[in-house]
This record gives sequence, structure tokens and C-alpha cells, in this order.
Amino acid sequence: MKLSVIILNYNVRYFLELCLRSVEAAITDIDSEIIVIDNDSSDNSCEMVMDLFPNVKLIENKENSGFSKGNNLAVKEANGEYLCILNPDTVVSEDTFKKLLDFSEEKENLGIVGCQLIDGRGKFLPESKRNIPYPKVAFKKMIGKSNDYYASHIQSDTSGKVEVLVGAFMFVKKAVYDAVGGFDEDYFMYGEDIDLSYKVLKAGYDNYYFGETTIIHFKGESTLKDANYAKRFYGAMQIFYEKHFKQNLVFNLLVSLAIQFVQRLKSVSNEEKILTDEVFLYSKDKIEGLQRHFRSSIQHYSEVKSNMKPFSIHIFNLNDFEIKAVIHDMKIKAKQDNILFRFLPKNANFILGSDSSVSRGEVQSILE
Repeated sequence: MKLSVIILNYNVRYFLELCLRSVEAAITDIDSEIIVIDNDSSDNSCEMVMDLFPNVKLIENKENSGFSKGNNLAVKEANGEYLCILNPDTVVSEDTFKKLLDFSEEKENLGIVGCQLIDGRGKFLPESKRNIPYPKVAFKKMIGKSNDYYASHIQSDTSGKVEVLVGAFMFVKKAVYDAVGGFDEDYFMYGEDIDLSYKVLKAGYDNYYFGETTIIHFKGESTLKDANYAKRFYGAMQIFYEKHFKQNLVFNLLVSLAIQFVQRLKSVSNEEKILTDEVFLYSKDKIEGLQRHFRSSIQHYSEVKSNMKPFSIHIFNLNDFEIKAVIHDMKIKAKQDNILFRFLPKNANFILGSDSSVSRGEVQSILE
């Protein structure tokens, strides 16, 4: 088998459904499997997978064992030469895996490969490619004084060697993953992707960013970005430094102070909610039950058009259009700040989207 796609899920049932639809379309011509490992969700995620995706291998954890342990359990069941560690709040393009396999087969000494990630507003996510967060770089990142945290030497739509990839999407040979011991289970959530990237580099492999395919990552779905998030993230960074660098008492003190500071914050960010004046639906047919969710009349188009109207919301019927084409259109529209997006997954009765990296997304039923 060529590829095992591994998705760790926790209480994001609707986003997981959209993710699985996109993965199914992307593995059509690849000898592959999909493994969903669920960390004791309470939102009927497992029932949905069993009902709608009978060919998916489902592992039901009876506890929330965290990101590292959950993925490691799934990898033990994987049969693919390659693994793709994938967040459930992502949407992949139809040609994502084929392009990555073609790219990877040409490389010697291959470590982890990442790709271009955009958020639910179509904006490029700089964590798609990062540098090793040495203590000085990490502290400057904490106080917002440095761009050295991100690998800015590579443009978002090009490819090249980088040091650190993001855990929302990691493409790696199973033999390499196993050789370095997989994700370190001392990390419950956050930091494990930095740790794995660094271990792969130390083992002599090369990590790559591949900017020629793009996926959506609805940030804010796998976890809320609040003070508790910041505490966990910087706590994970302390584990990373203790494992890989010499003890630095001054830096440890600064990290502790940063954690205490962010605990006093209500939120990492205060993003304003955008009020939309116009609604555009891209669908071969009109969708019954949709109008009641919007105060403005829905303007219907049978083709995707790059309408750049500000303060507008754009709804894509994925029964009718390829995700690759939708992502391309999103990236164009994202040049205008005040545009939002919603998606109707194949064979679904709901639309969803995410407008913020610090809060949960929107899920709306279209049933009358």
C-alpha cells in the first residue's frame, strides 16, 4: 500500500465529514487507506464515520489520550509506505496527495513534507513553514518582535528545504516516522510537530515545504485559542527545550512569566465579527432552506466567479465544484479583507466555515 491518511478527531463531527469527503476524492487513484482515530468524542463523530464512511478504519479511544499518543496508536495500524498526519478541520485538494507522492519519489534522504495551508478566510498560514524555535527566537516570537520563527526565505507558492512543518499536515515515510520514534508522548497537545521535525533533522533527513498544492485549515476548530491554549503551548515549548537544548534558567524564567501573563488574558486575540451585506451562492441549482440563515437575498451563480465585493459571504456547493477550484478562488478573494466563505459538503445537509483562528466555526443546517 502506498499511503495511509491518519486523522485524529476530537469533537469536530461536521468538519471531519467535510475532511473525509475531500480525502476520499484525493485518494481515488492511489492504493491507500484512511484511518480515523477518535479521542472519545461526545458529538456522534464515530457514528457518523460508521454510517457515511464504511471503508474508513475507525479506532475508538475510550479516553482523550492527546495528539501524540493518538496518532502513534493509529500509525501502528497503518499499512502505507507513506503517512499523512492530517487534522480533521482541514480540506485537501483533489490532487494534493498525487503531487506530494510525485515530489517525494524524486527526493533522496526525504524527511517530512508539508504544503501550503490557508485558513477559512483564504489567508496563507505562515506556520506552514517554520524555523527551529531556538530560545532567543521563541522568546522574541512570544513578545511579537520577530519574524524569524517562520521560514520566510521560501515564498508560499514555491518549494524548498525547511526545518519545521505543522502538525495539521505532515507527509512522511512510515519508515522515517518509526525510525525516530514517532511523536513524543510527553507532549499532550502542541509542540509535538516541532519536536518530530527536529528529531527527523537530527537523524540526518531533509524536511521540505511544498507550495504547489494548497489545503484549507480551519484554525480554531481543533481547539479554542484562549489563555489556556497559550499556557499549553508555552508549556510544550519548555518540554522541547529541556529535551533538546542545554538548560537555560533565564529563559525558563522568561517562559514562566509569559505563561502567567497570558493566563490573565481572556483571549489571545479579539477579532471583530464581520457583518455581511451580500450573499453569493455558487451552485448548479438553488439550495432550499438556505435563505433563512441570511438577512440579504442570495445571489445565485452556476459557476465560480471571482467577485471581490467587500462585506460579502460566498457559499460553495462542493457537489458541483472541485475543491481545488474553490481554493483557487478563495485565495483570489482573500486579497479583499472583508469576505467570508461557507461550504456545502457533498451529500450533506449543512454548510460550514470558520472566520476566526480564535473561536469555533459556523455550522448551519439547511433543512427546512
